[in-house]
Amino acid sequence: MDYRKFFENRISDLKQEGRYRVFANLERLVGEFPEALYHAPDGSSRKVTVWCNNDYLGMGQHPKVLTAMHDAINRSGAGAGGTRNISGTTKYVVDLEDSLADLHNKESALVFPSGYTANEGALSTIIKLLPECQVFSDELNHASMIHGIRESKGKKHIYRHNDLGHLEDLLKSAPVNCPKLIAFESVYSMEGDIAPIEQICDLTDKYGAMTYLDEVHAVGVYGPRGGGVADERGLMDRIDIIEGTFGKAYGLMGGFFTANASIVDAVRSYSGNFIFTTALPPALCAGATASIEHLKTSQVERMQIQKNVALLKSKLDDAGLNYMKGESHITPLIVGDSVCCKAITDWLMDAHNIYVQPINYPTVPRGTERMRLTATAVHQEHHIEKLVSVLKSLWDENHGFIHNMRVA
Repeated sequence: MDYRKFFENRISDLKQEGRYRVFANLERLVGEFPEALYHAPDGSSRKVTVWCNNDYLGMGQHPKVLTAMHDAINRSGAGAGGTRNISGTTKYVVDLEDSLADLHNKESALVFPSGYTANEGALSTIIKLLPECQVFSDELNHASMIHGIRESKGKKHIYRHNDLGHLEDLLKSAPVNCPKLIAFESVYSMEGDIAPIEQICDLTDKYGAMTYLDEVHAVGVYGPRGGGVADERGLMDRIDIIEGTFGKAYGLMGGFFTANASIVDAVRSYSGNFIFTTALPPALCAGATASIEHLKTSQVERMQIQKNVALLKSKLDDAGLNYMKGESHITPLIVGDSVCCKAITDWLMDAHNIYVQPINYPTVPRGTERMRLTATAVHQEHHIEKLVSVLKSLWDENHGFIHNMRVA
């Protein structure tokens, strides 16, 4: 078999379908975000405005975060020196876990190298340890949740997205006395909508289930202390397990989950995703703690992102551009075709220095390809006005590759 040719053909298929991922070579500049330096393939560089970044509150360049990281690296060096169970449990990661437990009003917390490994490790371990556990998972849950559930080998039920009736029907079908876990997200990143958390909690009470809530796109952005949508709605005490990340609103990288001490200790003791990986370095832990602690008290960033999101959606409405009208800060514009979606985003970058990454299958279903816009706390009004103006002109001039960007 010609192995090289096989893989070349697979990549060629992706390119023909418009699904080949091209990474923009960006250099983020402190104090200038959401603008960044784009290094083009031809060797040239130019400033672009980033409209698809997850650093929702601009904390990746906040002075408190940078100072904490500098101090930690100057004091403790670069790496943690090992896995958590072999010399890698630094004071910085212990302080970070204490801060997280306080944030979510839980007894304990556990930090992972990424949000992906946090979901995969926590879900697979918890479900595997519970005898005969049955899992109820929203159909739009993140890949990390899906993989964690699959790895657990527990019996799973997939309920239609945010469909409480379907979820209850599935709960009714499960044996009364078997352990049950409902896994769902608060903010769904590709749709921009928010789960009916309170009603799901009502169902868990009714059917004796546990709740596992992924708040990765919500922590920092929602709630009086940045604890997420459950914090905002006064529901944290009704959630058994809350998972989150430092890689979005907190401006760094890494993941975590919080729960009662026995659940956290069980995952710490049994999860291969946690046991067999190097601990996060002190500087990252120090920066994450500084970001979390700042956002526990500061409302400035949360107020600004909500203001900017409202302005973006208002201007998109005025321009007649079709976006998915969810409650959250995420604003997906439906294009409906992968080739078209890539052509639009290429044109935005090449002609207008606006960077938006196309979202195509398999991240979203075929026919729902989209551009996911994220107005952050550090975007300015002129950034928003330019983006919407350019998108509207693209429609008005009828470049020939837009199908669904206008409201029918």
